[in-house]
Amino acid sequence: MTTYLPRNREARFATWMLGVGALLAPFVIQGQSVQVQSGDSVDSATLQGSVRDWQGRPVAAASVYLRVEGGTQPLTAHTDTSGAFRFSELGEGVYTLRAELAGYGEATFGPCALGGKETKEVDLTLGSQKGPRSGKQSASFDTPQFFDEPEFTVAGVTEAMNPGGHGSDTILQSSEALERDTVSLKDSPRSSRLAASVGPTEESLRKAVEHEPGNFDANRRLGKLLADEGNLQGALPYLERASQLNPGDYENDHELALAYAETGQYERARTKVRALLNAQDKAGVNKAGRDLTSQNEARQHQAELHELLGDVEDKLGDALEAVRNYQRAADLNPSEPNLFDWGADLLLHRAFEPAIEVFVKGHRLFPQSVRMLVGLGVAWYARGSYEQAAQSLCEASDLDPDDPKPYLFIGKMQSVDTDSGCAAERLRRFAGLQPESALANYYYALSLWKRRKGPNDAETLGKIESLLEKAVHVDPKLGAGYLQLGILYSDRGDSPKAIAAYENAVAANPKLEEAHYRLAQAYKRAGETQKAQQQLQLYAQISKEAAQQAERERREIHQFVYTLRGPSSVQPQH
Repeated sequence: MTTYLPRNREARFATWMLGVGALLAPFVIQGQSVQVQSGDSVDSATLQGSVRDWQGRPVAAASVYLRVEGGTQPLTAHTDTSGAFRFSELGEGVYTLRAELAGYGEATFGPCALGGKETKEVDLTLGSQKGPRSGKQSASFDTPQFFDEPEFTVAGVTEAMNPGGHGSDTILQSSEALERDTVSLKDSPRSSRLAASVGPTEESLRKAVEHEPGNFDANRRLGKLLADEGNLQGALPYLERASQLNPGDYENDHELALAYAETGQYERARTKVRALLNAQDKAGVNKAGRDLTSQNEARQHQAELHELLGDVEDKLGDALEAVRNYQRAADLNPSEPNLFDWGADLLLHRAFEPAIEVFVKGHRLFPQSVRMLVGLGVAWYARGSYEQAAQSLCEASDLDPDDPKPYLFIGKMQSVDTDSGCAAERLRRFAGLQPESALANYYYALSLWKRRKGPNDAETLGKIESLLEKAVHVDPKLGAGYLQLGILYSDRGDSPKAIAAYENAVAANPKLEEAHYRLAQAYKRAGETQKAQQQLQLYAQISKEAAQQAERERREIHQFVYTLRGPSSVQPQH
């Protein structure tokens, strides 16, 4: 699964490690001798290398200290943007090397002997600040954690008879829709794994399989190629045959489990994933003798499997087991996708405080993640903290002004009568950036409508009318746009135009309850009693169907029962 890293932040690596906690032992050292490089004095020694974090990323601006045995003051260097450091013109002696950076543990190497004409290269890996600071060389892991320990425990599930949240039923419906929209921001299991590459074509692979049906690699590669192209049913026979030919191949079996899940064969997917996890457990992630790369790869595999198992358990209706797998995936690999998926699942099951906690911590680790802030905003909204919700979404829109998603969430939250200046400004920007977007024009018009100064605010009302007319021109099926135009005309006292707009609204979207109700009232005022009665009957029927559908959806999504173990860390900030 792709890991998304913060960009353009000086302290991005330090932020990572401070939030993640004890992910690794504080250091891993590798030392090796290399040949003297040109430019060095033939009579002097050189000690050089690099400083990296636990995921192998270069750490810039780390302080590196070199002390010679018997000496008093150490030499000091700082790593460059590639994490490299260098000490040259050194005399023969016994040296100790130490690297540190705020937010990390320290790494040490030595003592080591350095010959008079020798160049030695040493790579140091900084780990968590909270790890032990032993000076011994080590390649072992501490137990990984998302952050110190979540301040909540999900203990069970119950029917969502009390959906929670605050405000009217309209706000509740808006909250539930926003929660579903947030979940839709999750990556598909396959999307992060696709990569453009040059390799054998489908035709050549089919010929290879026909020529040698028992060739594991040909079957595996053809199966994966077909799956990546979306031909999952066609991929399954080859992936299954490859699994029979080589049952111990992780990549193929994971691809097979993924294909089962994507074709709706959830029981088979669960069986395959559990078998892979059992194999991983038997191999032992921290098994003695395994090098750092092998351990890290095994941990990545476990996280990947728990993430997939969470998706599968969710589809099979075991919400409690699903969230536990999402949490385990985030513990093993606190990547942006894993943390977001965990928070989104908590949000969907109306565990608002836990969801806020995960999104807050996720935002600290990934300050450039738009969807992490979107999830946080929706969680605040569902909890009834509307100003805090607007602020989070405004921050999300500022991270990438060209990304429409935060603006759409801001627009959908306008069912709450709050005067959020930041939201109004962002929707104005959205309309400016995407003038041909029907929703950009519509949501900006709604924002202006809420902030109008009254029926005599001709300038604002004229702007609103222009925006709404453009919205329905761009998208004639935007029933909500016609509805708002009808409300504007009715407020102005222009009954014929209001009726025409409401009629357009119900024609564009026959399920738009409010449009039927307002059209009925407009017909009634115009003396068209029969038409009014017909619209009221449609309104009653649609409202009843919508309420029944909402109740069915609420019953399908069980609510988590959770406990908070410490002082609430999710209080709104005012």
